[in-house]
Amino acid sequence: MDIKAEKLKLRCEVGLLGGISLIAGTMIGSGIFMSPQLVLINIGSPGASLVIWACCGLLAMLASLSYAELGTTIRESGGEYIYILRTAGQPIAFLFIFTSVAVVRPASLAGVSLSFAINVVAPFYQDCPPPDNVVKCVAAAGIVLLAVVNCLNVRSSMNIMVFFMAAKVLSLAIIVIGGVVQLVNGNTVNLENSFKGTNVNVSSIGLAFFQCLWSYDGWNNLNYVTEELKKPQVNLPRAVMIAIPLVTMLYLLVNVSYFASLTPREMMSSSAVAVTWGNKVLGGWGWLMSLAAALSAFGSLNGTFFSGGRVCFVAAREGHMPDILAMAHVNRFTPSPALIFTSAISFIVLIPGDFQSIVNFFSFTAWFFYAITLCGLLYLKIRRPDLPRAYQVPIVIPILVLLAAVFLVLAPIVDDPQIEYLYVTLFILSGVIIYVPFIHFKLFPGLLDRITVFAQLFLEVAPADKNL
Repeated sequence: MDIKAEKLKLRCEVGLLGGISLIAGTMIGSGIFMSPQLVLINIGSPGASLVIWACCGLLAMLASLSYAELGTTIRESGGEYIYILRTAGQPIAFLFIFTSVAVVRPASLAGVSLSFAINVVAPFYQDCPPPDNVVKCVAAAGIVLLAVVNCLNVRSSMNIMVFFMAAKVLSLAIIVIGGVVQLVNGNTVNLENSFKGTNVNVSSIGLAFFQCLWSYDGWNNLNYVTEELKKPQVNLPRAVMIAIPLVTMLYLLVNVSYFASLTPREMMSSSAVAVTWGNKVLGGWGWLMSLAAALSAFGSLNGTFFSGGRVCFVAAREGHMPDILAMAHVNRFTPSPALIFTSAISFIVLIPGDFQSIVNFFSFTAWFFYAITLCGLLYLKIRRPDLPRAYQVPIVIPILVLLAAVFLVLAPIVDDPQIEYLYVTLFILSGVIIYVPFIHFKLFPGLLDRITVFAQLFLEVAPADKNL
């Protein structure tokens, strides 16, 4: 008798609420507690700053709607990686995953974990900066804790996501209410002549957008876990349409509260504007803002971790990463090898701690690959109109987002060229050195077989099939 064994697959455990929490929970991180003063420093005025925040929210919304069409057309996990692979081919997809796995994702995880750690230990070191070793140990503990949770159970990870999203929204609501009280009491001086001092040069606008978009990072996270989303053709667009307007509205109201309570000088001199706001408005309860920032960073770290592990998993399944990373636990149905690998690379980036400059110069690569992804969507809309699509956007939307992505990539290079951008480009292209011998020509195919077998037995994992 020929009995076909049922293949191991990741379970569909992410519903609409989980999808909203994944998007909003990842977006609302430490950015809204720290970025407003950086946006203000670059753009120069409160009014222009609010315009930047609104434009970034609109850009994130239009981009996520474009991604919703991609996610319902190419119903595979992996986000940009799988979309680039299906539309632009293997070489460019490998360069994306090489850059993402080697630097961008680990640096992002390490950065958010450090933000979480700084806010956790800050109350214990009120008179001096906390020691680096203490901060890094707490950051490492946060990564380990989330690695364990994500490896054990998808549902537990989603429950954490929902809880922390609620905590973040509550924290931002406190700031909004505080701002309303300030406005009712007539504190509108900082909002008068709100466009005075605006910087209109290309470099300042581009840098302000970069700082602001960091707070919106995560708008595309649900596309990384499409195969684990229940009814993706319905829930993917729906989650986007709920989460991103909610976050954008909260961000605008929070910024109005900051401007109603703090002078531009106070904001620009602050290292964490939410904490400064808390100390001024809440008085003895100002420490709540430090706690809120820590909770936000931890929740964002969980969302970044959850989606980042799936990128490695999908890339390994397509043959662009070691086979062991394409396996899932036989009982828990979690991609534990990919999650452990992501944690290990994050630890390597975390140890030296001097990675912020790397993140700054690699941030433009994200929009470079977003541009390639949007070109893929335009290709599918023009050349493959016959493909079944559960959701579509007008073609003008991806065109507008593509133009914005091109501006964000070129603006800092054209207006203020720096040699570091060349180094970044060379690093991305260096992925060809790995791709040509090991992926294209498949040299040394059995090089990692023994390690794979040992890890497979030790971790109790097996190859996982697509869940389509």
